[in-house]
Amino acid sequence: MGDPALSRRGFLAASAAAGLGMTTLSACGGDSDGGSSGTTTIEWWNISTTEPAKTVWAALARKFEAQNPKVKIKIVQMENDAYKSKMTALTASGKLPDIFHTWGGGVLKQQVDAGLVEDLTDRTKPWGDALLPVAKEPYLIDDRVYGIPFDIGMIGFWYNKALFAKAGISAPPTTWSGFLDAVRKLKSAGVTPLALAGKEKWPGMYYWAYLAMRTAGAEALEKAYDDKDFTGAPFVEAGEHLKELVGLQPFQKGFLGAAYSSPTGQAAAVGNGKAAMELMGQWAPVVQADAGKGLGKDLGFFPFPAVEGGKGALTEVFGGGGGHALRRGAPQEAVDFLKFFASEATDLELVKKTGTLPVVPAAESAIADPNIKAVQEQLKKATGFQLYLDQAYAPAVGQEVNDSVAALIAGSRSPEQVAQSITKTTKEEQ
Repeated sequence: MGDPALSRRGFLAASAAAGLGMTTLSACGGDSDGGSSGTTTIEWWNISTTEPAKTVWAALARKFEAQNPKVKIKIVQMENDAYKSKMTALTASGKLPDIFHTWGGGVLKQQVDAGLVEDLTDRTKPWGDALLPVAKEPYLIDDRVYGIPFDIGMIGFWYNKALFAKAGISAPPTTWSGFLDAVRKLKSAGVTPLALAGKEKWPGMYYWAYLAMRTAGAEALEKAYDDKDFTGAPFVEAGEHLKELVGLQPFQKGFLGAAYSSPTGQAAAVGNGKAAMELMGQWAPVVQADAGKGLGKDLGFFPFPAVEGGKGALTEVFGGGGGHALRRGAPQEAVDFLKFFASEATDLELVKKTGTLPVVPAAESAIADPNIKAVQEQLKKATGFQLYLDQAYAPAVGQEVNDSVAALIAGSRSPEQVAQSITKTTKEEQ
């Protein structure tokens, strides 16, 4: 299971784009009213539950309806974890929404292998060819296209410059030992160093994944999955580094029960100045401002530090983007909506209003936020890319990574046990 192409260096070196299209079956939406009006209703599931994206996306749906009077877009929006749970159940039932959010990778491949997802390779030429190759790679399976990206980015540290200054930290750390020193300085200054949504597990996975990349190198994560063996010394070392961080008690009070985007969660803790840092994707500033007050000019970004003696480089990045896939048999109007959403006009609106990183090259000039520009520059310099582990791997393996790392952070599992349990699940699932 899984798509071995997802984490190869070609992810960033791709120079040509594949197109997109569709086929047939039945599922959740695409209903026609059967009357004289001939209206087709398209069900669109997404995870844009925070502002301003929630309002912007709803307005885009209305704009598409205005341009296509015989089409109605029914929007279903869910928070990240609720969405994943619901989609798991729908995948098992064999029925998916007309248009649905996807991160690509092993989860999408499972849906494709079950015959539930539309092959978009032919039906989206030539407009699909105009999208950034790096953004499209997660949705390529066996050189066929099964999703259209609307975002691309990476995980990194978002930090409060004022709190760093209060702790006497003059510049973001570039090494893991320097990062731990920064955590100690923040604690000594009475500042909570890190915010973490321990309840949701996936934010904690980011730490172990990045540490594994820094100790073993980005390509080692793909090889370990293919070899069904995560017990090598670098992966255990990644857990040891994370355990050392946890031992400093860097997270906010009650972090094990904290959600990500709630008013008392991870993003709000940083956005309200209650914690100095969070390890999160390019969407972090928007969620910080929605869940809390936002930091404005005090917000900064820096890449995950290098681990001394590790094989990974600072230019190897971890992350991904968002995309849309179609259920197999979705109506032509669903393809038309994907084309609309991937247009230059829509991408410019997303970049300007929601801080999205563009997937249409012509929209790049619209980036105004200095932190989003910093993320983009890191992506441009990247020499390797690893998709989120809970999406790159088969669903059961990705879930085990999240669960095992959460247990390590909670103190109930050792670094060796994390490596062993991920290996065990990988062997069972492949």
